[in-house]
Amino acid sequence: MKIVFASNNKNKIQEIQSMLPESIQIVSLESIGCFEEIPETADTIEGNAILKANFVTQKYGFDCFADDTGLEVEALKGKPGVYSARYAGEQRNADDNMNKLMGELLDKSNRNAQFKTVIALNFEGKQYLFTGIASGEITSEKMGTGGFGYDPIFKPSGYENTFAEISLEVKNEISHRGKATKALLEFLQNI
Repeated sequence: MKIVFASNNKNKIQEIQSMLPESIQIVSLESIGCFEEIPETADTIEGNAILKANFVTQKYGFDCFADDTGLEVEALKGKPGVYSARYAGEQRNADDNMNKLMGELLDKSNRNAQFKTVIALNFEGKQYLFTGIASGEITSEKMGTGGFGYDPIFKPSGYENTFAEISLEVKNEISHRGKATKALLEFLQNI
């Protein structure tokens, strides 16, 4: 089975493909000729995942799935949330985003946070949603070189290392995206 993943983020594509069996191949937006930036104008993570999946299905006619992820920090009342990728500006720079977030938490003792991923799947005329959450805390400094986004400052509950310091295999087991992808995979394998 081949299915379009509404993303051109090579890190995300690699992360999700590594979790899928060989019988399920991800097709990128680039592969279907979609080079435009899909608008993410919803005010929820679920809404953005739905917008992206619907865009591809309506414009290109493919069954597909799309995800949206946000980092929700308790002391900041859920921010950056839906604005996680562009928290420090439209340039979408991970270092700028992390620096801004760490600056806002300097005087806060509560560093609890969670990553939330929602995958919207458009399949044979129906839409399905899969959610994954990873709880943890924001560290006071960047640690590790793996992963992407906020991974160097997010330490998952029960672990001493950040997402950027643990292997992709371990991250896929415990991460928000890993949990949502497992739910998607279970669905695809049972259809």
